[in-house]
Amino acid sequence: MATTLTLAELEQSGERELGTSSWHTIDQDKINLFAEATGDHQWIHVDPEAAANGPFGTTVAHGYLTLSLLPMLIAEVVSVSDAVMGVNYGTEKIRFTSPVPSGSRVRLHAKLLRAERRGPGIVWHVGVQIEIEGHQKPALVGEVVYLAAGGPDA
Repeated sequence: MATTLTLAELEQSGERELGTSSWHTIDQDKINLFAEATGDHQWIHVDPEAAANGPFGTTVAHGYLTLSLLPMLIAEVVSVSDAVMGVNYGTEKIRFTSPVPSGSRVRLHAKLLRAERRGPGIVWHVGVQIEIEGHQKPALVGEVVYLAAGGPDA
């Protein structure tokens, strides 16, 4: 169940837990499609035979594939009801702390860190951690920044 906030509530919230997304499988097809989209065909991602003998024992997702899941996962966790537009504004302190083996399931745990008005919108900072099912160490930790803007009356 997503947390729903208005722009005013977002601006005044302060630090608060936002929640956890559902689990999502990162399979080899998704990894291969990301490799095609980005041109990153490193064998640890796309060559199951070579990767079986490599450092992880299997292919692993690109770190940036994991990062690119954040907009989808954030949308499962929080929505801003009166925002007419939202954009990715940046990242802070992103670290890829553990590889995501092909076939793994991941989910997001998110925490609102702070929010401030910027012109007609609200810039909000979210602490993120992408967990790997069955693993103690997360795949990704850090902070992402979004800009949400309302209509003319917001």
